[in-house]
Amino acid sequence: MFRFLEISNNSLFIFYLVSNLINLALLIVAIYKNTLHRYRLEGLRLEGIRSSPFTPPISLLVPARNEEMCIVASVRSLLRLDYPQVEVIVVNDASSDRTMEALRDKFALHRSPILYIAEIATAPVVAIYRSFAHPQLLVLDKKSAGCKADAINAGINAASSPYVCVVDADSILEKDSLSRIMAGIISDPDRVVAVGGIVRILNGSIVEGAELKEVRLPRTHIEMLQVIEYLRAFLVGREAWAAFNLLPIISGAFGIFRRDLLLKIGGFRADAVGEDFDLIVRLHRYLHDKGVDYHINFIPDPTCWTEAPSDYSSLARQRARWHKGLLDTLWSTRDMLFRRRYGRVGWIILPYMWLFECLSPLLELLGYTTILLAAVMGVLSQHFFIQFLLFGYAFATLISVGSVLLEEMNYRRYASWREVAWLLIYCLFEHFPYRQFTMVWRLRGIWEYLRGDLSWHQVKRTGASTTAVG
Repeated sequence: MFRFLEISNNSLFIFYLVSNLINLALLIVAIYKNTLHRYRLEGLRLEGIRSSPFTPPISLLVPARNEEMCIVASVRSLLRLDYPQVEVIVVNDASSDRTMEALRDKFALHRSPILYIAEIATAPVVAIYRSFAHPQLLVLDKKSAGCKADAINAGINAASSPYVCVVDADSILEKDSLSRIMAGIISDPDRVVAVGGIVRILNGSIVEGAELKEVRLPRTHIEMLQVIEYLRAFLVGREAWAAFNLLPIISGAFGIFRRDLLLKIGGFRADAVGEDFDLIVRLHRYLHDKGVDYHINFIPDPTCWTEAPSDYSSLARQRARWHKGLLDTLWSTRDMLFRRRYGRVGWIILPYMWLFECLSPLLELLGYTTILLAAVMGVLSQHFFIQFLLFGYAFATLISVGSVLLEEMNYRRYASWREVAWLLIYCLFEHFPYRQFTMVWRLRGIWEYLRGDLSWHQVKRTGASTTAVG
């Protein structure tokens, strides 16, 4: 028994050490890439992108189901984006609230005889509307297939642009976000097939007239911790993995894709729990199978602001759902593991996602249990416990601190050093006790997936994206 506890505790220590060393390496790569990007920004002329006749048009796809609280403000913000050719396609996925009525009332919609060709099979589209006031606004009213992916696929079918951008209905894009994110495609249009932007927490910020007026930190502990979590995930993880063309996911809240490729792979998988992660892995597979030289990129400054869960029950449902999506995608693409055909995707990023993302809550639960048993039985080494705190907690906290400082050095979204100081203080609590909460929520996701519960639980929203917060 003592030997088992010793092996288990040492294994958890090695797991944390290797995980944090990988994250440290990613942080170093991200700092380097962010520095290069900042210098590029100084010479980047967004006016040229906005004024050039060769700038490719974009279709913005907004899947909406029961989004009465925020849909009007969201559409207004998209119509105001500073980009030359934008088509906004809202897909009303059989909402049971007043989502469709709100769109009809505010944007003067009328039935349109547009030819709709379902190149990707979806639930039936009942009607197509166009706005009198904004001809670039198209609204699809469709029956529901019970998933967001089906609504996005209907939008892909209706899109007339070579690039599509998927945006959540409760999100707000900054005015120049499309110009900034498309700069990453225009610089290498033959290779770049998809680009993700950064998603940041809107809670606490001041929003007026569907525009973000002032960035502020949230007021609650759980929202503050999510700010740090998002900064680390996007500015460190996605920035660094994209540098090696190993980006595993583009957030469903803000990403741009070549429409022709989406059609070739059949769009978003309708039965996928995490359709955004699943899509990117399938794109990697398809392009490797075809022997295409490609790049799936991430650009850190085009920003999408979204409302994060503000209560524990909603956050728990969201994280359980995310983990179900992770497990679902990894299991469906398990044949890509360690296959020479898929290069670094099969040898590096997918094994990493299995070990350090998917299975990590199980490994952590086992490790915490054996550490507690060893402490109760009086056989927990003081030397081991100090090392565990150093390399498991302190090391990880320093990486979170590095993420916050990276944001402040390059982008400075927050108005004062007081807010930055608060973020740095909250970094001390992200890995204890917040990490243990997320471990439990992710374990719940594994359990739900194994027992066949693949349902989509709606996250409770408070309307932070539609009201001014002072």
